Parts: sequence; C-alpha cells; structure tokens
Amino acid sequence: MKTSVFVFGLVAATALTSTAYADKLDDVISSGTLRCAVVLDFPPMGSRDANNNPVGFDVDYCNDLAKSLGVTAEIVETPFPERIPALMSGRVDVGVASTSDTLERAKTVGMTIPYFAFEMAVTSNDKTGIKTFEDMKGKVVGATAGTFEAIALEKQVKEWGAGEFRPYQTQADVFLALSQGQIDATVSTSTVAQANVKTGKFPGVSVVGKAPFDIDYVALFTNREEYGFINYLNLFINQQVRTGRYAELYEKWVGGELPALSVNGVYR
Repeated sequence: MKTSVFVFGLVAATALTSTAYADKLDDVISSGTLRCAVVLDFPPMGSRDANNNPVGFDVDYCNDLAKSLGVTAEIVETPFPERIPALMSGRVDVGVASTSDTLERAKTVGMTIPYFAFEMAVTSNDKTGIKTFEDMKGKVVGATAGTFEAIALEKQVKEWGAGEFRPYQTQADVFLALSQGQIDATVSTSTVAQANVKTGKFPGVSVVGKAPFDIDYVALFTNREEYGFINYLNLFINQQVRTGRYAELYEKWVGGELPALSVNGVYR
C-alpha cells in the first residue's frame, strides 16, 4: 500500500513537472533579446545624444544586464506613466526606468532590491524668490505625474492648504513650464535638477536646496510571478555593486558622492 502511494506520488510529480513551462528568464535567453523600458527624457538616467542614440545610466544598466544574459539589449523608450503598462502589455521584459519601489506598484509588478537611490532637490524660477522648500507654500508647483516626488509634492500642497499642484507628462515639460513661469518651483531628483540646469535649455531657473522627502530608492521590475527572473535581477544588482560597476556608472553619469543602496537593518 505504501509502495503504491509512493509510486503514484512520483507519477503525479512527474506529470506536474512535464506541464511546467519556462519562465521569463528562459524566454529572454531563448529569444536573444532583452527589451528594457527606459525613460529617455530623464537625464542623466536616460536621454538621447546628438545622434539621437539612447544614452544614460539606465541605458548602460540595461546593456550590462543584457550582456550578463548573453543577449542583445533593446531600449524601448517609455515615458514615466507608461512604464508599467508597457510591461503588462508585453512590449518589454523588464523596467530599467528609475521606478520607485512603492507598495502600491508591488501589487501589480515584481520589484527588485534597489539599484539606484535619489535625493530630492528644489528648483525654482529665479523671479519667484523661492530659496527653500518652505518658500513654495502658497505657490504654483509642478512635477512629472506618477513619480515619487510628484506624489509627495501634491500631498504636501494639500497639507499646506495653499498653492496649486500641476502634473506634467515629462521632466522636459516640467522644466519648460518652470522656465516660462507657468509654475514657480518643482521638486525633482537632484541628479535631474542639476542635469537640466546645466543644459542651458531652461534659462532663469536654479537649484536652490534640498526637499525634505525620503530618499527615493528605485528598482528594476518585471512580471510579479516571474520569480526566477526576479531572483536573477537581484543577484545582478548585487554583482554590479560588488564588482564596482555601479560606482563606475555613477561617476560616469552623475559624479560626486556615491549613494548607498542599503537601508540600515533592511538592505545589506
């Protein structure tokens, strides 16, 4: 009796195994191509050079990931609001798109450990006299819809009970509105703020200080059920740090003090 049950169990297990299918990791390797969602209006993380080629930290990170998998990288330009829809519709395999690791997003997609960390900065139109975060109270402010800083800034405006928050489709739209005086100030990552001011495309704006928002830890993401692929992505991030590649890319595209990707007592 026991032998029969054991044999039956083996047969059942074999049947279940035979019906299993390859996960996203296998699919990507078999296809020979890794399709990365990357935001290309978010320098220095993603943008286009003079020849219209994608460049930036996230672009290089996608290329590194593809190289580790032995496949070719395909950069799929994806605006901020379209990052997760692009994955859900099957247009991309992974998001390398400076995506905050929020619990709300984790209900829809599978997110990795952080691969980058942003501090927040206040950038204002010079004519407004705004010099600090608190100076924005009662002013017209804006940010890129759906981003960590936009959500935090809109919440702050509501708490102040004064002023107006305006969402924009892209970072370029935000800084153009700021330069033209349509908004008085914005909060963005310090990397984006400095990069946009340095371009000279947005005259009359300056980075004036830090915003008292939490550090924005961002993650790679893929379909939440793809555990094999998520495990690989987590190890890849770990290897990028251990080999010094993370530091190399940060120095290349951002410069300055390398932000830690760890949270005391959580990420190590």
